[in-house]
Amino acid sequence: MAYKSIFQRYELKYMITAEQKEKILQVLKDHMNPDKFGRTTIRNIYFDTDNYRLIRASIEKPVYKEKLRIRSYRQASSDSNVFVELKKKYKSVVYKRRLSMTEADAMKWARGENYEHQNTQIEKEIDYFLNYYGSLHPTVFLSYDREAYESKYNDGFRVTFDDHILCRTTDLSLESPPYGDSILESGKILMEIKCGGSIPLWMTSILTAEQIYKTSFSKYGTAYRTLIFPKIKDSTFVIKEGDHLL
Repeated sequence: MAYKSIFQRYELKYMITAEQKEKILQVLKDHMNPDKFGRTTIRNIYFDTDNYRLIRASIEKPVYKEKLRIRSYRQASSDSNVFVELKKKYKSVVYKRRLSMTEADAMKWARGENYEHQNTQIEKEIDYFLNYYGSLHPTVFLSYDREAYESKYNDGFRVTFDDHILCRTTDLSLESPPYGDSILESGKILMEIKCGGSIPLWMTSILTAEQIYKTSFSKYGTAYRTLIFPKIKDSTFVIKEGDHLL
């Protein structure tokens, strides 16, 4: 199946209630359709350095930041197709590059081991990232249930709703079922608007009417703050010269 491998867009986040979601859906149905995957459980494994350089830099809200993850839309096996995704953000614009390969090859690649090469430009970009940061390892398994909608007007406008956001720092395999600690406030849903330019008027109208405002919420960042940092802040965590925790 063909898949999109390059993305360039704005990704805006909003924390809403179930009641607000229903009101948005009432307006949304006239302009959008559920995407072809329907409601899915997305599974991710994030990779980082030994001293969590990538997520620590991201938390500081720099002009430019980047991350690497392996993603699956179902429980994987070693020969299942998954996505290796390099995600960058510069001046509020998100740039994403991804390749599909088997779960076994994806894990080997991210760990710096031999795998079946594809010899594409995207592979070269991800290779550069891996070489630049050196040895990376899995740090967090993060899953969530997603309900996604796409515009009827073929303009690339998308809206997603994420709930049951769970994370863990053990059993870091896409072959395992989703479980872990919840990092989403009870009763809340994370809505994301993904667009190449301005938000349609009908969407801004419902946001204004419901007093829904843009927020900052990083799933991996929240997992780091709630699960990883508390475990390492009082330990004999080794930090490379010139680095700091927070």
